[in-house]
Amino acid sequence: MIVYLTTEDTEEHRDYNDNVNGALIIDKPAGMTSHDVVARVRKIIGEKRVGHTGTLDPFATGVLVVLVGRATRLAQFLSGAEKEYEATIRLGYATDTGDVTGQPVENEFHAKSPSPQSLRKEEIEATITSLRGEIEQTPPMYSAKKIAGQKLYELARRGQEVERQPIRVTIHEIAALPAEGQLLKQNEDGTQDLSIRVVCSAGTYVRVLAEDVGRQLGTGAHLAELRRTRAGRFGIEQAVTLDELGKLTASELERVLISPDAALSHFPSIALDEEQARRTLHGIDLRISREQADSWHDRDAIRLTLEGELIAVGRFDASQGAVHPAVVLGTD
Repeated sequence: MIVYLTTEDTEEHRDYNDNVNGALIIDKPAGMTSHDVVARVRKIIGEKRVGHTGTLDPFATGVLVVLVGRATRLAQFLSGAEKEYEATIRLGYATDTGDVTGQPVENEFHAKSPSPQSLRKEEIEATITSLRGEIEQTPPMYSAKKIAGQKLYELARRGQEVERQPIRVTIHEIAALPAEGQLLKQNEDGTQDLSIRVVCSAGTYVRVLAEDVGRQLGTGAHLAELRRTRAGRFGIEQAVTLDELGKLTASELERVLISPDAALSHFPSIALDEEQARRTLHGIDLRISREQADSWHDRDAIRLTLEGELIAVGRFDASQGAVHPAVVLGTD
């Protein structure tokens, strides 16, 4: 693989003579949107086809799964994965956005700034425990969710509020993260910080969790910090920063780039012969034996590979005993 370097806009820019395909795990910095990260990756590696599998708010940091090249077609198979976060909830006042970027708002708890004496450990732990399991959340106005084709945050910035239907999410795990044996950290302005770890289904608003914690404790609250430590199978230990990505050589990039097949390794697979691969690339269903699909369920995603390379992802049709190619990547 040959790398050509330029100094366009004073930033290293790389063009590859082969297509770059796979997943990059980026440690998103605070202050950038997920779209900003995609644009930066696109510029660094010289590949136009770049996308991500799940938005992080600008103030948040951590794991952003970025798909590159033909692998961008795989987003639908990764975007619904569970997420893990470490978050800091600031108790003392609420904000209009539910996070640290917003303005303080008056509410029924505004004057009830908590103190170490008023919030007991048992009370905090009981509140956190009550949020485990399947719960309903109303999407906040300051979110990227669309209603009637418009993003909620765009309406909120114009001072408009619209009715939102609650959604069901699952909080698989939630626990406090004590620092030096203390659940709460006292701040100079009288607020207190509660650090938590959350494992939840895709689509969960951690900001809403923060507000719920404050509501149950009888005080306003907002999300002061948020760091995504895992998205599906991809953890923060696999992530590279944008600055690190910009310094990688071609061979180093190959080592951090997760192949399309490895990115979907949690799905079952079928190794195809050349004739089966040819038919798959033309969208023709693959008939399989009952024994082969014994543990599969209708609509399960199945990797279809040729000589170890992912060429398509199919959906299992239980009624037909066949796998239908849903997304075709092709071959190099």
